[in-house]
Amino acid sequence: MSTDVTREFAFGLPKAELHLHLEGTLEPDLKLALARKHGIDIGQETVEEVRATYQFNDLTSFLAVYYPAMNVLQDEDDFHDLAAAYFERARAGGVVRAECFFDPQAHTSRGVAIGTVIRGYHRAVVEARQMGLSADLILCFLRDMSVESALDTLQAAMPYRDLFIGVGLDSDERDNPPTKFARVFELARNAGLHVTMHCDIDQVGSIDHIRAALTELGAQRLDHGTNIVEDPALVTYARDHGIGLTSCPLSNSFVTEEMKGREIIELTAAGVKVSVNSDDPAYFGGYIGENYLALAQRFNLTRADLERIARNSIDISWIPQDEKDALLARIDRFVAEN
Repeated sequence: MSTDVTREFAFGLPKAELHLHLEGTLEPDLKLALARKHGIDIGQETVEEVRATYQFNDLTSFLAVYYPAMNVLQDEDDFHDLAAAYFERARAGGVVRAECFFDPQAHTSRGVAIGTVIRGYHRAVVEARQMGLSADLILCFLRDMSVESALDTLQAAMPYRDLFIGVGLDSDERDNPPTKFARVFELARNAGLHVTMHCDIDQVGSIDHIRAALTELGAQRLDHGTNIVEDPALVTYARDHGIGLTSCPLSNSFVTEEMKGREIIELTAAGVKVSVNSDDPAYFGGYIGENYLALAQRFNLTRADLERIARNSIDISWIPQDEKDALLARIDRFVAEN
């Protein structure tokens, strides 16, 4: 059986993007333009040469490319332009709600003020809202940096508390379990911030990290998180507590040939609210529409299957119920018309 999903349906279907790193949307052309703007020698002279450097085969080699690329982000306009370019692509991929990660420590550690980062990104958020796209920011802590650095980052960000809605945890998970940051997340929750955490696929201790994130640290969503299938009790817990998973098929395919599609299908059938997202699309070869389409084609998903995933994404987003209802109604209209 082949899928009945067309590219037009996968892209046009209204959906929320809940696992998107703004720094991971740094396309080669923008990277080169910013390098020239600031007189930074990145070792490449053409877009094709920059694109050729976006090569990796595991998380460690990816991060070795990912973080140095950010050196071209220097001033508020750079962060604005990066996010604005993403929001334009997001709208083209059917995104009606975007909750975007950003990594302030990757910038403050090289001398960029946290206010420069947040203000630049937030300017683009405001413009996206004016264009009809619901959008917000999620501040992430780099788990391979110290707890003290995370605490300092949270404190430094609090003057901008109204410009982001939640906190997350990302970067290299090895030897950096969620419990390392228990105090940080406690303070964030006390400040009224939403909480999500990366629990990357097929890491050492993945299921233990998932268990701690859900039962000890108050995670409302798991980013990636499909290794939860290893513990049926945790699957039940996630379903019963409305915990959302933000899966990213194309980036998963760099770790496993099956892009965790079977787990996405199994968890969705079990009533867990799994969404599909694009992660770091400039590096992994596709934005959210491509992720929906790739999953449908690889696993023969139907339009109804993708509709369910899209509805999940709205259900687990961090917006009021009346806004969710309005976006779910947009899905209904799209499906009825297509």
